[in-house]
Amino acid sequence: QVHLVESGGGLVQAGGSLRLSCATSGITFSSYAMGWFRQAPGKEREFVAAIKWRSGGTIHADSVEGRFTISRDNTKNTVSLQMNVLKPEDTAVYYCAARSGGLSSLVVYYDYWGQGTQVTVSS
Repeated sequence: QVHLVESGGGLVQAGGSLRLSCATSGITFSSYAMGWFRQAPGKEREFVAAIKWRSGGTIHADSVEGRFTISRDNTKNTVSLQMNVLKPEDTAVYYCAARSGGLSSLVVYYDYWGQGTQVTVSS
């Protein structure tokens, strides 16, 4: 059974930082591309960042480029999202997702999802 479990969310002031982590089990982690998505109240789930399973190549949404960094540790089966210079508009539930394939920013291409972790940025 596949499990993705996010952690590290919380309340932070604008300009602050948080680091999200996603622990995985039940999949051959090193064979999956991993992604982070977020969903704010009343909005659709949107892409944040993704990382390849082998080369570690990454893509980031324009809205977070230069502020957020995705990384992975194939020895620990974890993927992280370092979030710096947080803004109130970053407030959302953040989800970790796994895809058996290459990088993608599309929600529909991801096979497994975590339950999400809340990130709230106060102004």
